[in-house]
Amino acid sequence: MERAPRRDKYAERRAELGEAALQTLAELGYARTSLREIAQNSAFSHGVLHYYFTDKLDLILCSVRQYKARCVTRYDDVTNSSTTFAQLVDGFVDVLGETVRSEAPMHRLWYDIRSQSLFEDALRADVEAIDKSLANMVWRVLTRMSELAGLPVRAPIDLTYAMFDGVFQQCLLRHMAGDAKAIPVMQGHVRLLVEQLIGKPAEAAAPAKAPRKRKLAEQAA
Repeated sequence: MERAPRRDKYAERRAELGEAALQTLAELGYARTSLREIAQNSAFSHGVLHYYFTDKLDLILCSVRQYKARCVTRYDDVTNSSTTFAQLVDGFVDVLGETVRSEAPMHRLWYDIRSQSLFEDALRADVEAIDKSLANMVWRVLTRMSELAGLPVRAPIDLTYAMFDGVFQQCLLRHMAGDAKAIPVMQGHVRLLVEQLIGKPAEAAAPAKAPRKRKLAEQAA
């Protein structure tokens, strides 16, 4: 009888602590967060955090990696369940809007960490890996749209991701500033981007002729 593999208790505990730290990190941001600050806003002592993490950077990277690992599957359900181009576009913009409404502080934390990687060499590799996973996420959605439309995506993955990321970040900035129109404006811009990058399926771009006109033409013949 084979013995069940031992679970890595240390890794599990790190993951638990990283998850617990996310809210404080999202509220305070990179520069204002310390291990002591996180301890004061959680059920864990400063000493416990020091035992499992070498420093603030180690904890922040653990937290952000876990959060973004969930983010990259955010659109899988709508991508897999949609059977038409229009259905997928509608579902995609709906989920985009909802994630800004419900998780804006977490997205703000990500952009904060990404900006900090320009100054902190220790952040760069992780940020690049997360960015790549997000680009692949967007590409999965766009390539599925392309399949459903029967049309190619007209830009490479890096450029496609940069365009969607820019629209999303601008929306987040406006939403955090209290702009009630930020999300619907973003959703409109995303639809425009999809139209520019893929186009519209033939059946959506050219409306069918009215049956009455066809009938009259047949009678005239």
